[in-house]
Amino acid sequence: MIRSNPYRSQAGLVHAPRKKLVLASRNQGKLAEMQSIMQGYEVYLQSEFFEEQAEETGLSCMENAILKARFAAHRTGLPAIGDDSGLFVDALQGAPGLYSARFAGENATDQQNVEKLLSVMREVPEGHRQAKYVCTMAYVRYALDPLPICVSADWPGYIFHEQRGDQGYGYDSVFYLFRHNATVAQLPSALKQSLSNRTVALRELLAQID
Repeated sequence: MIRSNPYRSQAGLVHAPRKKLVLASRNQGKLAEMQSIMQGYEVYLQSEFFEEQAEETGLSCMENAILKARFAAHRTGLPAIGDDSGLFVDALQGAPGLYSARFAGENATDQQNVEKLLSVMREVPEGHRQAKYVCTMAYVRYALDPLPICVSADWPGYIFHEQRGDQGYGYDSVFYLFRHNATVAQLPSALKQSLSNRTVALRELLAQID
């Protein structure tokens, strides 16, 4: 008896099954952004399986990314990617850094975080407002994977003295790019995605796990 090949299309071409992977996040925007790059993968948010969040007890972005990935892999049984991102400002000795999402308090909004940043930088002069977005990613094949694959990417910029643009989130409205004479929140979404540290980090990670 001849058995049909489940991976053969009607045109007769054989396609490998898409790899399943869970993203340690509940952010739909992040999922959409990453799926456009991860063409060979079937990507799920961890929030499709459970609501709890990993405890971010690491002392670095990379440690937190690994904690998130291991937690998602443990709860789902799937390979997982965890990421941890932040804004690091030179004049503030790297702050808000690991605490970028809660700079103004545990349940702070993006607007509140931006307002606090502008407030604490009020006296920082022009020429000393350099900053960078940093994205770190960790991939584990299973929860206790002893060899997680880790990458990190930076996006250098400058903290503008006022908010401009409404296309971004986080600190995008004050993260200024001299090359484009605009804040990230003023960039078209396609250009932002092509430049972002998350895109750079994800492409590097995929090159290592494919």
